[in-house]
Amino acid sequence: MAHTPATARALAERAARAGMAVIQEAAGDGWGLRRSAGDSVVQKGAVDLVTQVDLAAEAAICAVLARDSPGVPILAEERGGARSAHTRWIIDPLDGTTNFVHGFPHYAVSVALEVDGQLQAGCIADPRTGAVALAARGLGATLDGQRLQVSDTPDLDAALFLTGFAYDRRERPDFYLDRVRRALVAGQGLRRCGAATHDFLHIAIGRADVYWEFNLGPWDVAAGILLVEEAGGRVTDLSGACVNVGQPEILATNARLHDAALELLGSGPTA
Repeated sequence: MAHTPATARALAERAARAGMAVIQEAAGDGWGLRRSAGDSVVQKGAVDLVTQVDLAAEAAICAVLARDSPGVPILAEERGGARSAHTRWIIDPLDGTTNFVHGFPHYAVSVALEVDGQLQAGCIADPRTGAVALAARGLGATLDGQRLQVSDTPDLDAALFLTGFAYDRRERPDFYLDRVRRALVAGQGLRRCGAATHDFLHIAIGRADVYWEFNLGPWDVAAGILLVEEAGGRVTDLSGACVNVGQPEILATNARLHDAALELLGSGPTA
């Protein structure tokens, strides 16, 4: 089934809202998982968690996509799926599961459509606030209907940096801390949200200026890349090349700082 960027954006929003509703029900009035609700938490790896809420949200999202976009393959974080399809939906039912489990208020749903290697539409929905960010190729990016625009910060010494650490950080702390040190010295501040969706959103809104991270999954980045680009930012890998969504490493900036950020963060050990 073919979608224009505008129709894909609308469907991404419907699907993301379905997943968001599942998460909101599980969280109740709190900021994260209600342990008393009996939701099990499973460790996929030493620091990688999945809950029944992830699985239920994913099922809700996939149900909407299967109904309204029949025949289009889906790549989802928990169930896997279409890793090589020319057209596919890419979804993360709950980015920031560790935050959700601990009640730390940074987690989100991500839904995006990719066609022939090009991202066409995306939605990031924040279950805690109910805020919904949307992007469609060539049509801009919005948050709750308000147009998004990246910052105009001109220099790294005035920049707020964002980063995250991959699941192998216990085995390779020095690899990640090398670039953390560079950012701490060069910039005005450094933050770690623990959810790539929020990092991309902060860049697109203009709250932060530079975001980098290694060893992400396609579901972590698909909607966020388009959101930043449609808000006027720039996204590449740490060498300055186009991002490989299948095995992404990310440098997302307000565009003005991109070359300087590449010079600062792109050299040195690679993932």
